[in-house]
Amino acid sequence: MKWLMRKCVNCGRYTLRQDRCPVCGSEVRVPHPPRFSPEDKYVRYRLRAKLSGGPGDSGGEQLEPEGNASQ
Repeated sequence: MKWLMRKCVNCGRYTLRQDRCPVCGSEVRVPHPPRFSPEDKYVRYRLRAKLSGGPGDSGGEQLEPEGNASQ
């Protein structure tokens, strides 16, 4: 399914344009989260990117890798 709605990165407005925001002219992205699957093959890579400060890093919480959980 193709998502039609986009959200401006700069001003936060929603639009149906695919290329840029009609108000401020900056980049637009799909505002919907990715689909969840319990059989996610790439969770290890996303967790590694998040811990190293990669794209999508929230900067708040620190997560431990699965094998090193301290109790």
